[in-house]
Amino acid sequence: MTTTSRLRRWQGDLARLPGRTPLRVKMITALLALVIVALAVISVASLTVFRNFQIQRANQQVTELYQQEVMGIHAGHGVNPQVTAFGPYLIAIVPSGTSLTQQAANQPGLPGGIPLPDVPTSGTWYKAHGGHLINVGSVSGSDNWQIVAQQFLVVSTNFFGQSQKSNATLIIGVDLGDINGTISQLAAIDLIVSVIIIVGLAVVGVAVVRASLRPLADIEKTARAIAAGDLSRRVPDQDPSTEVGQLGRSLNTMLAQIETSFDARTRSEAAARHSEERMRQFVADASHELRTPLTAMRGYAEYYRQRGGLQEGPAETGAGPPGNGTGSGPATNELGSNELGSGGQLTRADMDRIMQRVEQESARMGVLVEDMLLLARLDQQRPIEHRPVDLLTLAADAVQDARIIAPGRDITLDVGSGAAFLVLGDEVRLRQVIGNLMNNALTHTPAGTPVAVRLLAGPRQPVPSVVLEVADRGQGLRPDQAEHVFERFYRADQARTRTAGGTGLGLAIVAALVAAHDGTVALKTAPGQGATFRITLPLAPEARDGHPDEGDQPDDVDQPDDLGQAGPAAPRADVRGPAA
Repeated sequence: MTTTSRLRRWQGDLARLPGRTPLRVKMITALLALVIVALAVISVASLTVFRNFQIQRANQQVTELYQQEVMGIHAGHGVNPQVTAFGPYLIAIVPSGTSLTQQAANQPGLPGGIPLPDVPTSGTWYKAHGGHLINVGSVSGSDNWQIVAQQFLVVSTNFFGQSQKSNATLIIGVDLGDINGTISQLAAIDLIVSVIIIVGLAVVGVAVVRASLRPLADIEKTARAIAAGDLSRRVPDQDPSTEVGQLGRSLNTMLAQIETSFDARTRSEAAARHSEERMRQFVADASHELRTPLTAMRGYAEYYRQRGGLQEGPAETGAGPPGNGTGSGPATNELGSNELGSGGQLTRADMDRIMQRVEQESARMGVLVEDMLLLARLDQQRPIEHRPVDLLTLAADAVQDARIIAPGRDITLDVGSGAAFLVLGDEVRLRQVIGNLMNNALTHTPAGTPVAVRLLAGPRQPVPSVVLEVADRGQGLRPDQAEHVFERFYRADQARTRTAGGTGLGLAIVAALVAAHDGTVALKTAPGQGATFRITLPLAPEARDGHPDEGDQPDDVDQPDDLGQAGPAAPRADVRGPAA
């Protein structure tokens, strides 16, 4: 069981080895393996072809010598037993019953130690192989011989000059030792050259592969840096005609998209958190604002219940003059002891005053709800009407209304030079913008404070625009107050009464409506220097041709750096703070 487990584990490790091997090792190993196989095939093929060629040539030479000797024997030439060796070739005539070794040993003048083939002497062997090329071993050594052997009846001459006939064996052969030695030398040379080639190729291959994979190493470093959180890293540029260059370009494009997506998600998360915080604050402020009229209405209802309802009889019965009542119960602070009579049941006059106050608080709560609904719709970026609107007409109407509401104030309208001050927008909403600014100036400045409305040509960049200013000469705002003046439910004077202070949404609505019209709103103020609210709106296309150059504009219009702004980038900057 243990052996089987080890075998399986070994097989698993072997199967996973390619996946764990680095790419450069795989490439170099594959390259060297292919070169080794190629060199081996070339060496084996060339040596085999060369050896076959040498053997074929030797066989041809042996065959020619054999044919010459046979022709001489058949022609009746005298042939004496002898052994003749020249180079690798051997010609021998051996008497029957005598071996080639014995004949060579008995032959005078033949150098000793020459290589000889190991030729059998049996007649059976000659019957099977006689007259054919055959490969035999050597008497001494490991070389082989290629021979042709055949038995013949030959005529020999004895010592006395007499001819006699006898059987003899003709042996023609070539020593293959020279050919084998030559092949061995060539094989050794091939091996040495192949080793040198493989070593050199390994060195060059490592350098080339390393240089070729260096861009991939840069990609790896870039990926590691990105994984560590540095999304600004990019892959170094390479030649786009190469695969690595194309890969790097694709990766850089992908990384740019990923960085953009991450930035967008981060901004979205931050905006969501900020929106959630503002929503919580908005709900809390709205609840606080709505609680005041609801408390007043509940107080009046409680007062009505505690006083036992309406007294029957003439309306004058029990009716005290306003200001003489004391008031009691939970609604005393809201109602005021000087408004209603005290003691007994309510008179009709008291009931009228209660209903009047309930109606006032209901109207106040309705205005607050309408303002919040308008801001919610603007937050949803619901489309508004875009029709030509003459700001001069709206400004003139707002000034006329303000003069009727506050006849004791000096309210002026100044109009600069230029073409018609036409903008594309919703006339009702733009009237609301100017009305809120005028109401802000009238409400939060002392009686008699002058208010000026100015209509001027605005900057030409990025598009020709018009500037509407509402300025007062009140006490102004501190920088910390001006910073939050467009926030919702913000009040610069937290101690003032809600009856005089409004809901704190007027300037927030101004900022949101101006942003919905692709404009900006800004505030220029300082303690003791009054406040100037400046609205910049793009002109309608039909009014842009007659727009004056920037040199014709008032100096203060081109100086927005000293203003606190609330433009399209902050459409929810909110507040109705005192402009004085």
